[in-house]
Parts: sequence; structure tokens; C-alpha cells
Amino acid sequence: MSEALDPTPYDALLLLSFGGPEGPDDVVPFLENVTRGRGIPKERLKEVGQHYFLFGGVSPINDQNRTLLDALRKDFADHGLDLPVYWGNRNWAPYLTDTLRELVQDGRRRVLVLATSAYASYSGCRQYREDLAAALATLRDEGLAVPRVDKLRHYFNHPGFVRPMIDGVLKSLADLPEDVRDGAHLAFTTHSIPTAAADTSGPAETHGDGGAYVRQHLDVAALIADAVRAETGVDRPWQLVYQSRSGAPTSPGSSPTSATTWRSGTRPVPRPWSWSRSASCRTTWRSCTTSTPRPRRRPRSSACRCAARPPSAPTPGSPPPSANWSWSVPPPRAGAR
Repeated sequence: MSEALDPTPYDALLLLSFGGPEGPDDVVPFLENVTRGRGIPKERLKEVGQHYFLFGGVSPINDQNRTLLDALRKDFADHGLDLPVYWGNRNWAPYLTDTLRELVQDGRRRVLVLATSAYASYSGCRQYREDLAAALATLRDEGLAVPRVDKLRHYFNHPGFVRPMIDGVLKSLADLPEDVRDGAHLAFTTHSIPTAAADTSGPAETHGDGGAYVRQHLDVAALIADAVRAETGVDRPWQLVYQSRSGAPTSPGSSPTSATTWRSGTRPVPRPWSWSRSASCRTTWRSCTTSTPRPRRRPRSSACRCAARPPSAPTPGSPPPSANWSWSVPPPRAGAR
């Protein structure tokens, strides 16, 4: 074992995730948590819930987080890192507020937060920070000591996040028949969000159309495509496509969709596609700090300031950096851009 690592000033790591139902009876209550305050009829939630019922009412996210927790704890122990790991969710048990209360009762005062969301957007960054601030406010109202909470930065281009997707693409290509392998195109799929939400994920003048949400996905797709080209010697066409549309039916969402890409007749000869899911839960670097509770109110702009690329960050298509950077920003202010 290498020399023991010192986690100072942190005395705990909090894995913060979205949460999901773990049985049919959980589905509608879970969706009510997700959509609380939006006035969505229960009948509509039951309709949406059919997607979960197809899989027995169980989302895979909780078991994936349990696996990640076990891996983190083992990795910390293997490297002599004495840092307890806790788990809290925004929308299902174990709930964030309950977990933070447990942290405080265990004497934790400086907490590092790993959110299972790699990209910038209101729901992928700022809302996590708002939920952290709201949970801290609840603890303060209960008379408990409020710990300082530091949120890790977006990790979309971290080597530990990118490399498994490179390996997945290479394996998918190897599984294709040899006579079509070199002609295969690459499609990188991710969650569709309303275009209005994407546009406020980071300034368009810095990131282009679709804000930081689209730019970051294009960056990681380019990193994967470049690595696949380097390892196979084949320069393949690739495209970023979207799935799992969210938002109101009347609101335009990110496009093109994975379905339209699959059915596309724009090419005279249909070609095989290799698909890569641009989502996971891995990180190393710190970004945002939330130590003072703020009002839970959706700001005019949903851009999370930790979405801004620091000067040393990689440019699109460049290899991800091997060294860490670290910076902090204050919690979001209601109405702040």
C-alpha cells in the first residue's frame, strides 16, 4: 500500500444523487417528489410511471450508487485514506437532509460532495446546490451545527470518466462484423433537456448554441472519438444525439434524437452505428462551495458558475489534463446570473 493520504480539511465524503423508486409502490410518490411545486396532475405521473413499471417499478440508480459506495470505500481503504463515505438523494431515500443530519450527529464539520451529475445545467448542478442549501437551512432551524459543504466540479472530461467510455466504444466496434467495422459511425447519446434549459446552462457567447450543457457533451464526445481513432487508425464520423426527452411536450428539446438518427435516411447506404452513453458517476476535482443556506428559488438564469471552464481546462478535442485544479465559488444567489 502506498503512503496514507491525508483528507484534511475534509472529514467526510457525501455521495449525492437523484434517487429512484425501488418497487411499484414507490413510483408515483417518487415522481411526486421530483415534480413537487409544478402542478402536474397525478394522472400524468401515473402515465409517466409506466416507464418504471416496465422494469418492475425499480430504477437501477440506487443499486448503481450502492456499488459505487462499495468501490469508493474499498479504494479509500486500499490507499490508506481515512474518510467516511455517506450517501444521500434529492428525491428518494436515503434523503439528503437525513444524511446531512447523520453527518452532523457523527461530528462531521467539513464535507466534500460528489454529485452523480457530470454536466452543467439547472437540474444537473444548480438544483443540487439549492437542495444542499435547503437541507443545511433545515439543520440550522433544528438547532444543529451547520457543516461546510464543498461540491466537486463537473467531471465530464476527467480521464476516469472518459476512459471507460473509450473502452466501451472499442469493445462495441470489435463486436461488429469485420466487413462493416471500419465503416461504422459513432453516436454519443445523452439526456435531452429543453433548449431553454440548455441555453441557460452557461453563456452562449462562451460555449455556443446550447450553452455549457451541449459544449461539454461535444467536448467529451470529441475526446472519445479522438482516442478511438488513435487506437484503431480509423477516422469515423460521429454525432451527439439525445434521448429521454424531458420538459413540457410543447417545449422544444435537444436534437437530433437517437431514434431519428437511427432511422435517418440522409445517407444513401445505411451504416452500422456504435453507441456510447455519455453519462456516469466518477470525479476527482473540486468546484463549488455551499456553506450558507440560500432561499430555494429558481434563478433567472440556471447557469451554474462552476460550469465555467478555468484557464487550465482542456480545449475541445484535447487530451484531458492529468493534474488536478481546484477553485471555489459561493452558493447561488436567487436571481443571480
